[in-house]
Amino acid sequence: QVQLVESGGGLGQAGGSLRLSCAASGRTFSRYGMAWFRQGPGKEREFVAGIRRSGVTTYYADSVKGRFTISRDNAKNTVYLQMNSLKPEDTAVYYCAADLTGSGSSPRVIEYDYWGQGTQVTVSS
Repeated sequence: QVQLVESGGGLGQAGGSLRLSCAASGRTFSRYGMAWFRQGPGKEREFVAGIRRSGVTTYYADSVKGRFTISRDNAKNTVYLQMNSLKPEDTAVYYCAADLTGSGSSPRVIEYDYWGQGTQVTVSS
């Protein structure tokens, strides 16, 4: 069983930055691919960014490429999402997810085995 706890959400301004963190329980964090998804009001949950278990390879949705950066610290069992140049359309609940295959590349919700409870990000214009 893996527990994921997100933090760092809140209110940001357009053009500003926020950093999300996701802390994982357990001693096998380094085996998991990790990803961030988001779900805006009235929208389906969508892939934002992913990172392989090694941390070397990352994946991004086109809508955030060049603005968001995913990273991980396996010693701290934590994955991060640095969000820069925020836009009002980034407003959503952000979820981290664990992929037991180690990939973190899939944009499909069904491919992920564990989910956090989500953290709200609101971007004002």
